[in-house]
Amino acid sequence: MRLRALLDTDALGLRLLGGQDELDRTVRGVMTTDLRDPSRYLSGGELVLTGLAWRRGPADSEPFVRLLAGAGVTALAAGEAELGAVPDDLVAACAQHRLPLFAVNESVAFATITEHVVRQVSGERAGDLAAVVDRHRRMMTSGPAGGGPDVVLDLLGSDLDLRAWVLSPAGRLIAGSRLAETELPAGVCAALAGEHLAAVRSGRRGPHRVAVGPATYSLFPVRGGGRGTAGARDVRETVLSEWLLAVEADAGDWPEERLDLLEGVTQLIAVERDRRDAARTVRRRLAQEVLELVQTGAAPGEIAARLRVAAPVLLPGLGAAPHWQVVVASVEWDEAGGGPAGFPAESAVGGRRTEGPAGGMAGGPVAQALLEEILVDPRSSGPEPSDRIAVAHTGDEAVALVPLPAVSSEHDGSETGLLADAILEAVREPLSAGLDGDGRLTLGVSAAVHSAEGLRGALEEARHARRVAAARPGRVCAAGHQELASHVLLLPFVPDDVRRAFTARLLDPLREYDRRHRAELIPTLEAFLDCDGSWTRCAARLHLHVNTLRYRVGRIEQLTGRDLSRLEDKLDFFLALRMS
Repeated sequence: MRLRALLDTDALGLRLLGGQDELDRTVRGVMTTDLRDPSRYLSGGELVLTGLAWRRGPADSEPFVRLLAGAGVTALAAGEAELGAVPDDLVAACAQHRLPLFAVNESVAFATITEHVVRQVSGERAGDLAAVVDRHRRMMTSGPAGGGPDVVLDLLGSDLDLRAWVLSPAGRLIAGSRLAETELPAGVCAALAGEHLAAVRSGRRGPHRVAVGPATYSLFPVRGGGRGTAGARDVRETVLSEWLLAVEADAGDWPEERLDLLEGVTQLIAVERDRRDAARTVRRRLAQEVLELVQTGAAPGEIAARLRVAAPVLLPGLGAAPHWQVVVASVEWDEAGGGPAGFPAESAVGGRRTEGPAGGMAGGPVAQALLEEILVDPRSSGPEPSDRIAVAHTGDEAVALVPLPAVSSEHDGSETGLLADAILEAVREPLSAGLDGDGRLTLGVSAAVHSAEGLRGALEEARHARRVAAARPGRVCAAGHQELASHVLLLPFVPDDVRRAFTARLLDPLREYDRRHRAELIPTLEAFLDCDGSWTRCAARLHLHVNTLRYRVGRIEQLTGRDLSRLEDKLDFFLALRMS
């Protein structure tokens, strides 16, 4: 705003004492001070308000004004309440340093002037930024000249003093203002993404205000126009694939103009998101072609040829064909929209549990979008790392083809590959909030394969691992190829009624005995099996005398009719404990 505008506002009670020729100066802020030297707190462009408490005599005025002028202050406004009138020595000092001077009527509070200036400056800066955002939107719509979301986040920082970040639904940092002193910690990213997904699932309108640690954030959904969100039948179809804009501020008391501006910013970021989705089309098509060849039993040579086409797209500049891993993911929703935690939607088919989507809603596209986000190293930032992932979907599952750079001969490739638990470690919290009690994400990871011949086996291995993960409790579960060499592989395919009958027959007598006698037969059994039947190691672990341990094991055998010296009975107890 201009100094001239201050004089035109009667409610401010300002009277010009000097600087008539300087009234076109711009006011960019306001500061109240009675320090003798406030220069360290000034950045230039301020209207300084003072009650003159710093002035002890006429000689103090010129040094004070000289400091203000040197700091680039726009004007000085002196209150008349302290001395009754602005001293002539202050008027002369301002004239000497060409600093406009106003007198503030004693009936007007400095807070009134401050509020007016802040409101006017903020509104004008928001208007200027809105014009920049609109111009930037037109550039991004017509081509990549706009520079991506980082540019508009920098504008928010420089023009509105807002620190802002763009996050994926899994809590990965997509973009951030370069003006932020520190990068948003991974834990805060995950917490913000989780809060956002929970708010969207509950139907609350944005922006969503949340407190994480000492800071308050306002979360704005970034809804792209190219993915059919407007016509989505269910919020669950899009909630796990939308970005969000996190602003370190409380938007609860923002005027409509500023909220509209931030809405415009999210639309601008959505343009980048839609462009990124379009760029994924080639990678998705490559993955789809490879998947169809593998599933239809195509010759290894044909699959290898397709992989040679995919490798330069996914890993440009790679000298040799990489190794590959397959990751299979499925998102299922309880049909009633709120089933018991830890269990997928299911139906009885021949006495076995079968997973399926709610109301015919396809889970494949949702799982595809999720895999494209969560397979990226959580320590990386920006959109580029996800351009190395090719994901197809078929039915209710998504299949990712993950290239691994060729490793040296002393490694077999598995050490550099993806691990199931590590994939979900950083994203479990936000995705659990997005699934919100009625959905599940299950994921399986194959071992690395080095040729087209191994790809079909890798696909089946990943699907097997996903079914193992689906048998576990929890909303977000994963299993890897390492677990498939175990007898545990058989457990997901045992019918539920058989499981219950088997575990009840073996363990219920022990549970009942523990309940009636306050004994610890179940923990003793678990420790005995963990110690491979070693009496001394088990007694040491439980801090028991060996004779006490022998008594407990004897009681277990008496109650169940089993013999813990026999391998078959040990295995039965082990499986019963795993299924219970």
